[in-house]
Amino acid sequence: MAGQLHDSDFKNPVVQWIDTRLPIFTMMQKEYMVFPTPKNFNYFWNFGAMAVVTLVIMIVTGILLAMNYQPNTELAFDSVQHIMRDVNYGWMLRYIHQNGASMFFIVTYIHIFRGLYYGSYKKPRELLWMIGVLILLLMMATAFMGYVLPWGQMSYWGATVITNLFSAFPVVGHGIVTWLWGGFSVANPTLNRFFALHYLLPFVLVAVVGLHVAALHVTGSNNPLGIDVKSPQDTVPFHPYYTAKDSIGLCVFLLVWAIFVFFYPHALSDPNNSIPANPLQTPDDIVPEWYFLPFYAILRSIPNKLAGVCLMFGSILVLFVLPWLDTSPVRSARFRPIYRKVIFVLVLAVVGLGICGAHKPEGIWVPLSRICAVYYYLHFLVILPLLGKLERPLPLPESISKAVLRRGGGPLPQAATAKPMEKA
Repeated sequence: MAGQLHDSDFKNPVVQWIDTRLPIFTMMQKEYMVFPTPKNFNYFWNFGAMAVVTLVIMIVTGILLAMNYQPNTELAFDSVQHIMRDVNYGWMLRYIHQNGASMFFIVTYIHIFRGLYYGSYKKPRELLWMIGVLILLLMMATAFMGYVLPWGQMSYWGATVITNLFSAFPVVGHGIVTWLWGGFSVANPTLNRFFALHYLLPFVLVAVVGLHVAALHVTGSNNPLGIDVKSPQDTVPFHPYYTAKDSIGLCVFLLVWAIFVFFYPHALSDPNNSIPANPLQTPDDIVPEWYFLPFYAILRSIPNKLAGVCLMFGSILVLFVLPWLDTSPVRSARFRPIYRKVIFVLVLAVVGLGICGAHKPEGIWVPLSRICAVYYYLHFLVILPLLGKLERPLPLPESISKAVLRRGGGPLPQAATAKPMEKA
């Protein structure tokens, strides 16, 4: 009814005044404080929170860097040097942002591995998983465009090589390349477009992450056992149990990030990008950042350009349909003895592709990358569908609570009986 205020349980008068008119504190209390969460999470469940914190840090440092960056081919490289040498703490902002891209991909790849290992893509979380794959694609696009901005040798030639891949598509390919370039070569319009998109996409990413979190709160979290919550005793409130656990993991993660920033700032980047871009001098070997190497290896392992491009993009797109490729009714690899071995073979294949992508496409690296690429596709398109029919899973526990208590420890408070916070 118009004119009615929302009932608020908060005692703080300022918080109550706001909450009765705009119940954001009630929403936060419900979704992030007393939200019932499976009581058996392990530290693999920390990486989602790490990814969110990393995204926030990347946006903040990116905005500060953009205040001093010049998206012009004549000025871009020098403006980065200006940030490093003349802007107060500019060197630190740049190293946080530069190494943050690698940190973002590290936690995201581990987050994806956790989803694959524990079957977090299975019903009813199919849409949640698909939104996660979309986040990965947006991350890749944002990172690629950001890598071009310093306008070093690898920035220029990486942009030339990657954008030229679209020319492999018949009819529309050359039109897409011309649109990306803003002309007929990688030049000033290209840099301007990439800067605009690199600045915009993180905010699109925030919106998609919001959808990801909203979908998670609708379906609920998966857990290491891969079984559904059957009673309130299977859960604990998100706060303080998992806010404390996430904080421990986050502190360790930020410490590792700080070690790279202050002691090894260039360990994860190519030294060629410290040389100004020169369209007349091609580097001996054009190598993308390490987080793109597996896909780059797939691209180079196929002699046909169009087939290589299709397989490279297909290696990500196949993840969208993964919930329907895995036919096993059991989620967690803990109870799937064959799948538990197969998933680690997949990890070895992806790591092998990364190693192959870092080397020139010659000698043993070409057949090795083909073997790894073949296994990657076999895993998703052949092995998973067959395993669901042939594998005999181990017996599942009756409930999360019984499985946890069998390992030791006493009963934990029930999320369903948690009282709302009395003070903000």
